[in-house]
Formats: sequence, C-alpha cells, structure tokens
Amino acid sequence: MPRRALGARLWEKPAEFHPAGSLRKRAVWVIRDGALSVGTGVPVLPELPDRNRGAAEPALADYLTKKHNPARDEDRALGEILVTDVLAVYGEDVAPKHARPEKTAARLLQLGAWWQGKTVAEVNGKTVRAYGTWRKKTAWKSAKPDKTGKRPRTVTDAGVRRELEDLQAALNHYLREGHMRAVVKVPLPEKSPAKERYLERDEAARLLRTMLHMPEMQTRHRGPDKGKVVATSKRPARHLARFLLVGIYTGTRAAAICSAGFAPAEGRGWVDLKRGVFHRRRVGAAETKKRQPPVRLPKRLLAHIRRWARTPRKDGTMPEFVVEFRGRPVAEVNKGFAAVVAAAGLGPDVTPHTLRHTCATWMMQAGVDLWQAAAFLGMTVQMLEKVHGHHRPDFQEAAAGALDKGGRREAETIDIEDAFTRRAA
Repeated sequence: MPRRALGARLWEKPAEFHPAGSLRKRAVWVIRDGALSVGTGVPVLPELPDRNRGAAEPALADYLTKKHNPARDEDRALGEILVTDVLAVYGEDVAPKHARPEKTAARLLQLGAWWQGKTVAEVNGKTVRAYGTWRKKTAWKSAKPDKTGKRPRTVTDAGVRRELEDLQAALNHYLREGHMRAVVKVPLPEKSPAKERYLERDEAARLLRTMLHMPEMQTRHRGPDKGKVVATSKRPARHLARFLLVGIYTGTRAAAICSAGFAPAEGRGWVDLKRGVFHRRRVGAAETKKRQPPVRLPKRLLAHIRRWARTPRKDGTMPEFVVEFRGRPVAEVNKGFAAVVAAAGLGPDVTPHTLRHTCATWMMQAGVDLWQAAAFLGMTVQMLEKVHGHHRPDFQEAAAGALDKGGRREAETIDIEDAFTRRAA
C-alpha cells in the first residue's frame, strides 16, 4: 500500500555548512506539503523549549487557509498567480499518476525552492536561465567531493531541462483546468544529442562476468588485517546480472524491469511464464508516450527467468520479482550499475539505458524488419530508423553501390581511382 500523505506540516530544515566547517545557512522552520517546500523565515532556536516552533505556526496557519482555497476556481491575471500554486495543483492532480511519482515530487520540490514568491508572469528566458544556473550551482555545492577533492557535476543541462518540462506541464494543466487566462511557454534549453552508445558483444560479456564475480570489499576493524580493505566471499552485484540480461534481450526501460513480478499485481508489470510474454506496463497504469507494449521473450532469456522464478530465496520463500536484492525488489540500479561499469573498465557513458540502445542496435545489425523491431522495443519506426537505422547491413547500400559504379550504368562503369591515375600521368 502507498504511504499515507502527512499533509502540510512544519519541518526543521537543517543548517548547511561549508566544507571547512563554517556555517553557511542556519536551520529554519519550513512548511512541507507533499512535493512543495515553503519557507517561513523563522529560525530554529535550540535554546527555546519549542525550538521557536511557535513563531512559525502563524505562517503554517496562513498557508493552510490559502491551501483550502488554492485559486482553483479563480480566473486571475498572470501577475497574480504564484508559480508555487501552479506546482501545487499539478502535484496534487497529476504527479501521483506518474510511473514514478516520487521522482516527480522531488523535481517539483526543486522547482518550488527557486520559484517561490515568483508569479507566472515572471516565467521568461531570463528567469529560466537563472534557474538553470542556480540549480547546477547548488547541486554542485551539495555534492560530496571525491578522493581528489573534486566535486562531481550532479545536475546536467538535460536534468535542468527535465525539471523545466515539469514546470511546462504544470502550467499546461493549470490552463486546462481553467485557472489561467493565457498560454505560458517555458523557454526550454536545447535538447541534448541522442545517445548512441551501445555494448559490443565482448563488452556485454565482460560486464556480465563482473556482475557475477565482483566481490564485496570490506575494511577490517580488528585482527592482523585491521585497517585493510579486503575482498569477501559475498557477490553483491549478482542481481544486476538479471537486470542486464532482461535489458539487453528485451530493450525494456530500467523502471519496468525493476518493478516486474512473476504474477500480475496492481502497480507493476509481470512476466507470463507459461506463454513467455513480458507485460511491461504496470497493471492499472494508463498508456503514456513511453510506450510499454507486451514483448515476447527470447527462448534463452525465458529459460533463465523460469529458473529464477523457481529458485527459492535464502529464507526458503519463493521470489516475487524478476530482480531482487536480499529478498526485496530493487527500486533503482543506478549506483550499483555505475560501480560495476567502473569495475569492468567501461566508461561512464554506459548507463542502464545503454542496454535499450544495445538491444535496438543488435536487432538492426541482424537485419530485423523495422516494424517488428519497433513493436518489440515499443518505439516508432521513425525513431528507430533515425537513431539506430545506420547499423542495418543494407544501410544506404543502393546509394553507395551507385557511386561505386561512378554514377553510370554497369556497362559504362569507370573506376574513379584509375581515372585520377590516368589524368596524373
């Protein structure tokens, strides 16, 4: 069952410190309401019995009064509509229906933190660019330095664009609901180039071997090896081997693989072990732009999945999900996958989504019919041909063949290199 919403409440936002230890931002009372965070400006005072909560309660009361009349039925000018009101309505009406509502809620929180106090009329190119700069800067400051002392770039231009797409969706929803008079367009950053990275057969095999055999490393705290980092007999990445096989041989997105079970259940996809069909879309979920049609499993993969389904867990119970870690379903694999990729000697451009590209590329290299491959992957023929079509064996074969003949009929073919040789002579 989904966790019950707590409703609007006061929350102590912890203080923030510089790496050197000096105070950067003091602790304050903040109103948390689902995906939104609204500042009160009231500091947390540990020396007081209620930590100064009483001073923040009027702000909470005012927020609740406004929330119960959240401007849903008012037709106001753009300069009177707060962006946070738009995000709140979207977070309440639409976000819970998403495949991963917790991810949407996190993005709405980031948007609300910067757009707080700003109106819809202020959504323009200048403020959108300022948001992008702020978002990347704050994410970089909060990131933990690596061993060399450098901070990784945790938010990219693509990440900023994804958050701004949520803002655009929220504005569109607010307009459709009749709470706004005019269309507002968010000037989105340019799309990142389509990623074409895929795994060669030997790379996929190397990654699979690493997932199966990579040991867990532990630091000894006692005995003769105290302080040393040693390998143990545990193999913590073996569940990723299942993820890898399903990803490569079905081209399914990561979230659908992680949530797939062995029997139909509300809120998750499932594998029909009898008929050999993977129902990727969650039971009860509506069709979205991210197409997730059922896919017929290759025989070799189906044999593996049937074996996984009948292999009991260590406690003797039977597994419920295709990919499990320590007897529980896996929410996401990003961190573990990145660690295995590094251990296998592959670059950071190999991500869980690379497996989908690998599936598409291998099918194109095998000359699979475009319509069949597109239906298998759950994408349009146009997108498949645009991104992966150049891997087909017959890619531009006729055009290249015509140039091999020098643009003439076969009887009049002249070798281009011979022509240049004769001219030079």
